[in-house]
Amino acid sequence: MRSLSNPGFVRFPQSLSVTLLALVAALWLLPLSGLRADVRLPGLFTDNMVLQQGRPLRIWGWADPQEAVSVQFRKQTVKTTTDAHGRWAVTLRPERAGGPDVMVVTGKQRVEIGNVLVGEVWICSGQSNMEWPLHRSFEPQADIASAENPRIRLFTVPKKKAVDPIDDVPANWALCSPATVPNFSAVGYYFGRALERSRQVPVGLIHTSWGGSPAEVWMSQAALEADAGYQRDILDAYTAQKRDYDQDLARWEQEKVEADKAGRKFEKGRPIEPWRPAELYNGMIAPLVPYGIRGAIWYQGESNAGRAWQYRTLFADMIRNWRRDWGQGDFTFLAVQLAPWDRNKKRTLEAIAAEPVESDWAELREAQMHVAKTLRKVGVAVITDVGDKDDIHPTKKVPVGERLALAARAIAYREKMDGLSPVYKSARFSGGRAVVKFDSVGRGLEARGGELTGFAIAGPDRQFVWAKAEIQGRNKVVVSSPSVPQPTAVRYGWADYPIVNLFNQCGLPASPFRTDDFPMLTAPKTP
Repeated sequence: MRSLSNPGFVRFPQSLSVTLLALVAALWLLPLSGLRADVRLPGLFTDNMVLQQGRPLRIWGWADPQEAVSVQFRKQTVKTTTDAHGRWAVTLRPERAGGPDVMVVTGKQRVEIGNVLVGEVWICSGQSNMEWPLHRSFEPQADIASAENPRIRLFTVPKKKAVDPIDDVPANWALCSPATVPNFSAVGYYFGRALERSRQVPVGLIHTSWGGSPAEVWMSQAALEADAGYQRDILDAYTAQKRDYDQDLARWEQEKVEADKAGRKFEKGRPIEPWRPAELYNGMIAPLVPYGIRGAIWYQGESNAGRAWQYRTLFADMIRNWRRDWGQGDFTFLAVQLAPWDRNKKRTLEAIAAEPVESDWAELREAQMHVAKTLRKVGVAVITDVGDKDDIHPTKKVPVGERLALAARAIAYREKMDGLSPVYKSARFSGGRAVVKFDSVGRGLEARGGELTGFAIAGPDRQFVWAKAEIQGRNKVVVSSPSVPQPTAVRYGWADYPIVNLFNQCGLPASPFRTDDFPMLTAPKTP
């Protein structure tokens, strides 16, 4: 972005301090019209940016109060006047994909933003598995070397915690190249690469994530305060956690001072500060609103797994929160289902498969699918086949990004294709067996690598055992066990680390599910 204004000041040497004081005093006597602030735009509006095609384009920034400002892009010119605080905003008519073009913003000086494309813009957000950089993903060398693509643009939001919403972000758009992708989100890059190849339009990726973050820090304070349960369980809980942290920190600092005075080695770890609700929304989402986007991809949930029951509403309310604040309707929102992971690294696969168990990890996956069924234009990419038993950060990110792109093509772009994983639809119990029906089967279901695994069945006693499962026709699986003569419930992939192999013939794995409504590990305990 180039500012073409003339310099508005002169730097005086220190030896002329008396003259400088006199000059400052004289300036105070000049009329305000003699002083000038440059027209300024947020960090989102820089050279190499991508604007969202097919939607009204909101452009905004700052200048002097009551300053006339115009924005020119392609064949459009829109004029406005700043308010009393120097803020301005205009809306351009929707544009078609293409470019590059130049945007010119003119006030008391002129600003040019060059190499602007119009195409598809997506937010890439979440916690560490979204933050995971390309150079640390599985065998990234060839993908980095071949990353030169001027039609893909990258924007990374710097990490920022804020008590109140901020209105700008100090960053710039970058061209996609071997120099810029290594530290960019691997999931985001693979998603954008697949989308650009399939849609044949420019793609802009706005990456804003933070490892270890729970969903509530990505929501606004107002959204959390609107729900009595969140007020109690999140906001009030944080107040208590912060009080305890402050006390622990004060003790830790005192103990460290005493150890230093005594010459003792101090090895006690510093207390970990709790996440403040809304702080990443304020610092890393608010400054992006209302930049035009097609949708968002989201890889998060690990930090909320112990509260999976709450996540059923929390995740849905976060999506509503973003959609409401962006003011662009129900834009597409695509989540990544939690990857398989075994928190007990010493266990063997045989031990994991010994018998069906309860799992808060499985409950979080169910919460994600629940939200996808509840809200419009929400999808989930299933990755039961690309987890890492001993690492919560599986490095194979190509399937993750590409499945998100398939979901985008099916949901956001309404392509007639099989872009979603098979999901549970219904179950019928009779004759000592269960017949389970699936949606999104594409050309049909298939077992990969032998007989179907991961199905469990239970009777009236609610005790699950592993079951025999066989595909019937195009979209059904028949489940049974000789030890359960009267089955009443079926579960599939219900584990932290599910060992499963049901796919559709398009290569997408079926989502774990349960047919029962038995009490959950993470559900509120009744008195």
